[in-house]
Amino acid sequence: MLTTLRWIVMLIVVAGLLAGAVVGLWLQRVSQPFKGYAGVEQFVDLLPGDGTLVITRKMVGAGVVRDRWTFRLALWRTGAARRLKAGEYRFDRAMTPLDVVTKLARGDVYLRSVTFPEGLTVREMSRIFESRGLGSAADFVAAAKEHASLVHDIDPAAQDLEGYLFPETYSLSRTAGAAELVRTMVGRFHQVFTPELRAAAAGLGLTPRQAVTLASLVEKETAKPEERPVVAGVYLRRVKMGMALQCDPTVIYALEMTHRYRGNLTHDNLLVDSPYNTYRYPGFPPGPIAAPSRNSMEAVAYAEPVDYLYFVSRNDGSHVFARTLDEHNRNVHKYQVEYFRQKRAQSTPPRLP
Repeated sequence: MLTTLRWIVMLIVVAGLLAGAVVGLWLQRVSQPFKGYAGVEQFVDLLPGDGTLVITRKMVGAGVVRDRWTFRLALWRTGAARRLKAGEYRFDRAMTPLDVVTKLARGDVYLRSVTFPEGLTVREMSRIFESRGLGSAADFVAAAKEHASLVHDIDPAAQDLEGYLFPETYSLSRTAGAAELVRTMVGRFHQVFTPELRAAAAGLGLTPRQAVTLASLVEKETAKPEERPVVAGVYLRRVKMGMALQCDPTVIYALEMTHRYRGNLTHDNLLVDSPYNTYRYPGFPPGPIAAPSRNSMEAVAYAEPVDYLYFVSRNDGSHVFARTLDEHNRNVHKYQVEYFRQKRAQSTPPRLP
């Protein structure tokens, strides 16, 4: 009887040692890096509603973790089984099961970023979209036209989204296309062009479309935030007086629409017959000519009530403003005629005797 009892105790001890060895092996495995896929990278897409069994199967099948028991032990060790987030994940190196679980719980999904600077047209944005490998430029332009209804709540006349795609940095999944990006950009525009800004613009007699159009002109005319409310004030005063805006960027936009812009405005360019030519047609152009920044939209909504009617570039990014045409002509002579005359003289090599 004693011998039998001794054997039972020994078996229990051995079983315990074996169980401990097995547990130790599994605990060691959850801390060992593993890479079971052949390529440089591996993508795994977790869908909303995927349970731990499905997630485990996907991770093992993709070669991200060695086996399902190791992964489930990592879930148990971290207590993160109920915190795994849906999305597409990119794996590009050997990782421990614990690190994989942490990545999923953190929601570190794979996104590609694209930045659209302020003051771009839809076509200029489309080229950036294509250069980032997100899709074709044609798809982006088409989406900006097909989804014009996204702004019909504030601009029922909009036939495209020129001026309404807010310039910013956006993060996209690999599967996001032009339509999804356009919707996101318009959503951001609505957040920035607040009801308060629209109400302030309405107080100046501007419709939302006119306000965004004027903001796009201001955006193209000056990069200096402190000048923008003044430029907006000049244009509003001109419109009120029935004067032509004489805004060069609108002429450039008209030429670009017909692929006739060659990089410099000429006197003949100013005669182009287009409703966007604000030298020929008084008032606002038909619509925005670029995507304005938040600062430009605020500059229009809170434009300064100035008595200026003219401004000209100092060629250093700033402008000089004038109240009368005589004063403006003097400024033009100083900052344009004389400035470029001196530049030509400085660049001309001296004649040899």
